[in-house]
Amino acid sequence: MASSEKELCPLCDEFCPHIGTIQSVLTKMPNQQELTRLSEVFKVFADSSRLRIIAALLTEEMCVCDLTESLGMTQSAVSHQLRLLRNAHLVKTRREGKSVFYSLDDDHVVSIISQGLAHIHHIQED
Repeated sequence: MASSEKELCPLCDEFCPHIGTIQSVLTKMPNQQELTRLSEVFKVFADSSRLRIIAALLTEEMCVCDLTESLGMTQSAVSHQLRLLRNAHLVKTRREGKSVFYSLDDDHVVSIISQGLAHIHHIQED
């Protein structure tokens, strides 16, 4: 179809010059399953205790005891939050003898946190 041609919009029953744009956007959008999974990941980020743990792990890997002491949280609270972070594939474990060390799962987690912090710093400057 030439760019000057118009299609009838299914919503307003009018000729719409932007119907091609709408269709293009819809084909490039994530599907519903991807959006649902993304929403679940962002829900995990929505808790300040989990964000504190992630922030601590930005520096280096740590065991539960170190996280407990550093963050002033109980061991059960840290363990509970780490389980949620592991289930969301945001942190991973490494076993060394009897000790289990936690670290961020990959650089994507670092990027998400870095971008979020950059965004709030940008907002504060406005």
